Amino acid sequence: MSKIKEVIVVEGKDDTKQIHKAVDADTYETNGSALSEVDLERLKKLQATRGLIVFTDPDFNGERLRKMISAAVPGVKHAFIRRDQGVPDEAHGSLGVEHATPATIKQALAHLYTQTTEPTANFTIQDLQAAGLTGNPLARHRRERLGAILGIGYGNGKQLVHRLNMFQITPDQFKQALAKIKQEED
Repeated sequence: MSKIKEVIVVEGKDDTKQIHKAVDADTYETNGSALSEVDLERLKKLQATRGLIVFTDPDFNGERLRKMISAAVPGVKHAFIRRDQGVPDEAHGSLGVEHATPATIKQALAHLYTQTTEPTANFTIQDLQAAGLTGNPLARHRRERLGAILGIGYGNGKQLVHRLNMFQITPDQFKQALAKIKQEED
């Protein structure tokens, strides 16, 4: 197993344990969703020397942490798992990377996205409306599927437009993902 060059940013030690089951990589644990100035400076230094992959939980706190890091450290890469891939097996525990299978982790790390400093403006909320991703009863499910297919995670309409543009999803990728969703629905 070859070592991943970049440092993977995770929320805690259980995430690190699960990452190590899947790949050989160094991790940086944020110890939750709070980041200090010291953490941000360390992450900037790691980004400059090795590169970073942000791999946080698919929940509110994980998304908050992802946004904080992205705003402070330009050019980081992002790996995502779907919410259903991070559900604990037992009745206790919280949603997170620590519950993802090694195969799921490998797949997420094989489909990385790099945030650009200036998002392109290819997609608008009107594009989502025309595609049935907002304004109808199936919209949430369709956005979840689109985020999973494209590997950019779930977002409400506004967040999804931002992610599509930020991760420079092409119109062809968008159309192909929509076609796959339509095929699943038929």
